[in-house]
Amino acid sequence: MTNPSLIIEILSPSTEAFDLGKKITYYKSIESFIEYLLISQDRPHVVLYTKQDAKTWLQREYNSLDETLYLTSLDCEVSLAEIYENIEFPEIEQPRFPFER
Repeated sequence: MTNPSLIIEILSPSTEAFDLGKKITYYKSIESFIEYLLISQDRPHVVLYTKQDAKTWLQREYNSLDETLYLTSLDCEVSLAEIYENIEFPEIEQPRFPFER
C-alpha cells in the first residue's frame, strides 16, 4: 500500500488481538492514514477509528443493521445492512443473570 487513507479489515478470532494491537499501532504511524474500519464476521459489529489529529483517534462502534456510518476518507455513508448484505448470523444465546428465571 502506498499512502492509504482508509484500511478495512474483516476480523477473525485468530487475528483480532493482533489487528487491535500491533497492527493498528503501525497503521497509525502512516501519515496519510485517517480511517480504520474493522468488521466482525460473526455478528453485526463494526468499529471505526477516525483520526482527529496527530495523537487523537475517535473510536465509534456500530452494532445494529439499522445504523449508518460515515467514512470521511470516501465522503460517503454506508449502512451496516449494506456491509452485511446476504450474511446470515448464527443464533447467539443471551447470557442469563442469576436473578432471572
